[in-house]
Amino acid sequence: MVGAAMKKRGAASRAFAARNVGRESWRHRVRHPDGVVVLASGGLDSCVLIARMARQGALVFPLFLRGGLIWEAAELHWLRRFLRALPADVARRVRELKVARLPMDDLYGEHWSATGRGTPGWRAADNSVYLPGRNIVLLAKAAVYAAMKGVPRVAIGPLKGNPFPDASPRFFRSMQQSVSAGLDFPLKIVAPLIRLEKPDLIRRYADLPLHLTFSCSRPSGLKPCGRCAKCRERILAFLPS
Repeated sequence: MVGAAMKKRGAASRAFAARNVGRESWRHRVRHPDGVVVLASGGLDSCVLIARMARQGALVFPLFLRGGLIWEAAELHWLRRFLRALPADVARRVRELKVARLPMDDLYGEHWSATGRGTPGWRAADNSVYLPGRNIVLLAKAAVYAAMKGVPRVAIGPLKGNPFPDASPRFFRSMQQSVSAGLDFPLKIVAPLIRLEKPDLIRRYADLPLHLTFSCSRPSGLKPCGRCAKCRERILAFLPS
């Protein structure tokens, strides 16, 4: 009786694949060693980052993540225009834009980023535009995309003086370690612009179509409002020094 039961159990177990077979088929491998996934928002910083990485010899995979926030339709419109207008030396190293979903409006609820009510205005402090966990979730999804594409780097574009806890070198090192371990993939998170300010980008990359970049917290259709904290930051950066 016992022997029959054991035979039956053994036959059932053989119907399933072995649990450990060495290098599993899902394991991610580096297929584009010179590749980089760039988190692209349509803003000046991330658009410059795309061009900078391409000119440094990287194969750029731009990634736009939809979170359900009120400015995303305008951002995506201008990002696509910017990519179409890239100089030839940059464009040949930039792959097709990937647009993916990453809903956050279900968590943010009545937050100004999801409703447009109470948007930080012209005189608001820089830290008023904080979005809880923004870079945490962006980098997590970008890391998965990079591993599935076989791209060993993710680039993000915070600038000098960014006050938020998820935009510090310490955070990026910790996040890199976590996503690399969780994906079993040698991923690097880089923030090449972190020592620069917006006027630096405008001066150094004047040959790019920077007029096609976009940053506004409460756009009117595809146009910036000209009154929010993001508009102030952009307008002042473009003023002659």
